[in-house]
Amino acid sequence: MSAIGQCLVAFVFGSVVGLLVQRSRFCNTAALRDAILFKTYRNTKALLVAMMILTLGFTLFLTFGEGNPMHFDVGLNTFAGLFIFGVGMVLAGACTVSTWVKTGEGNVGALWALLFTFVGMFLFSLVWSVNYWPPAPASMTGEPNLEAFQLGYSNAATLQEKFGIPAIVFGVIQTGVLVLIYRAIRRKEEAQAERHRKSQAAHKDMQAQPAE
Repeated sequence: MSAIGQCLVAFVFGSVVGLLVQRSRFCNTAALRDAILFKTYRNTKALLVAMMILTLGFTLFLTFGEGNPMHFDVGLNTFAGLFIFGVGMVLAGACTVSTWVKTGEGNVGALWALLFTFVGMFLFSLVWSVNYWPPAPASMTGEPNLEAFQLGYSNAATLQEKFGIPAIVFGVIQTGVLVLIYRAIRRKEEAQAERHRKSQAAHKDMQAQPAE
């Protein structure tokens, strides 16, 4: 496919995904925040379904498709970056995806959050390139390096190359775990609904009793 064709496909795909996110009000932050703080799981279930589809699709591509799959190092810097990014999402009240959507809707606060996302990325790139903030890129070779807090490559493609087991096998296992989590959430929702129904029934019974 030509570069123009790839751009057109990316534009159409991005537009469709953006429309779905905007209409569904999907947000990664809400998927975790609402489940923990408010015990509501609408976005959490949507996130799990998306993860199932992406996991199966990605590992199918790794197993049967063509291209250059990404290899990335996992280390202490990964966990630190994820933690800082998560704190930023909570403070901003939205993930990066929903921040883009809210910016498109005219939300000024989301615009500032999006702007400083890029500012932070730029400043971090300067720190990395000037000071080689540890662990240094030289230590990120794909092999475990405990002195530099690097665990090496860690994804389905790496496991497929190392053990000869198709990546789709790991994808199916991960998807199975996600299905179990989804079913556990559904059972919890059903229990909540049952308690709510009983509470309403008891309240109606109390109101129906004649006053003495």
